[in-house]
Amino acid sequence: MNEYMSPIFLHNREGPPEDGNASLSTTNHSFSVSEDGNHEEQFGREAEEDEDGYDEGSESEGDEETREDQETDEDHESFTVGIGGDSNLYEELLRRELLPTQSEKSGIFRYESSPNGSSHRHTFSDAIHASPMISLRSNTLFPRPQPQRKIATKPYKILDAPGLSDDYYLNLVDWGTTNMVAVGLQNIVYLWNASTGAVTKLCNDTNNLNGGDSITSVSWIGTGNQLAVGDDRGLVHIWDVNTATKIRSLTGHSQRVACISWNGTATLSSGSRDKHIIHHDVRANDSHIAKLLSHTQEVCGLKWSPDGKELASGGNDNLLNVWQPTHSSSAPVIQFTQHMAAVKAIAWSPHQHGLLVSGGGTNDKCIRFWNTVSQTPLSFVNTGSQVCNLMWSENVNEIVSTHGFSLNQIYVWKYPTMTPIATLTGHSTRVLYLAASPDGQNIVTGAGDETLQLWNIFPPTRSRTRSSPLTMDIR
Repeated sequence: MNEYMSPIFLHNREGPPEDGNASLSTTNHSFSVSEDGNHEEQFGREAEEDEDGYDEGSESEGDEETREDQETDEDHESFTVGIGGDSNLYEELLRRELLPTQSEKSGIFRYESSPNGSSHRHTFSDAIHASPMISLRSNTLFPRPQPQRKIATKPYKILDAPGLSDDYYLNLVDWGTTNMVAVGLQNIVYLWNASTGAVTKLCNDTNNLNGGDSITSVSWIGTGNQLAVGDDRGLVHIWDVNTATKIRSLTGHSQRVACISWNGTATLSSGSRDKHIIHHDVRANDSHIAKLLSHTQEVCGLKWSPDGKELASGGNDNLLNVWQPTHSSSAPVIQFTQHMAAVKAIAWSPHQHGLLVSGGGTNDKCIRFWNTVSQTPLSFVNTGSQVCNLMWSENVNEIVSTHGFSLNQIYVWKYPTMTPIATLTGHSTRVLYLAASPDGQNIVTGAGDETLQLWNIFPPTRSRTRSSPLTMDIR
């Protein structure tokens, strides 16, 4: 059987190791395509990543140090919790529990003699302050602080993607819930199975894009079985990835479709260089629901909120608009004008209802937060470089930002302090594309250096015992 090499992911490279982080051993991987269109990955050795994702905090000996002979008034005042108003009785009871007599054999709170051999009278306050398990404020036991997790600052896998466009306004990479990464390379969409490494070609200029139209955006439906593909003629094609067949093409735009966002499985919204946003009902023969008219330049950012009740759009006109389906399409319900450059990077918090974040281009460089409930700006951070993408972690309250001119870096931030947790480097040009894995632990980034790089950043999701995040309003 004759075979030819696929132009995508020709070399599956592993990220270089970094001292103190995950160690990686690599060999090149290659992908081959048979005549019937099936792609196979020929594996070398898999990347071996250090499974120890945490820095173990060292504990010094002699943590329990003796205090001054006399208790200060502040010591007593800091632990005033009375029983029926009698704090002395409460202290005496705890003293007997925590400071056993010499006849008792318990080793709890045992103290060494002072170095000079002099005796030291240990008081109830000494025991309280020496114990790492007693809270002075709440008088409750609490666990030791967990060690801070370690994030590898180099990618664990690098995939070649020749022809990946270096265009700030496009959205060419997405990671679906079935663990498939879709990437648009010129006029071809490739699917990479992150579980098996298999590569398939979904569509190309001979069976989809009307004679060679370039792909300008891709977006997975929530169920992961359909992919929306925008092109430079203003069409949006809906593909069934299981059968590799095109379901339909949606019309309405006169210029390229730079961004797509699904709301559930029925509504698809698309933003275009023609300055319009169109809502489609993909189930109806006449798919047009509404056309939103507000931006004065290309619409390059588009995201539905987690509850599906608000749509945020960003444009090359430096505007950030918020729309609601129940309101008129003639104007957004909120319009923020604080950015000084194009707004492509948009993300909604999955942890707090009505919390929106956006990032500006080269002349702005800022990440800004907004409360869409009160319709007010909150805070902002000047990152020092073009903000290309933003993504809020589903697993923890952290944010990833990718950047272009001039740093070409990836940052992980702790919200709400916006303390940088990690700075990731690997791309040689601006990091224009970003998507998250279904389990929320990994991300894939793409850049004009024609590579896709995969990073392990977030911990596994934690079970939520409190209210749903969509019911938690910003206060």
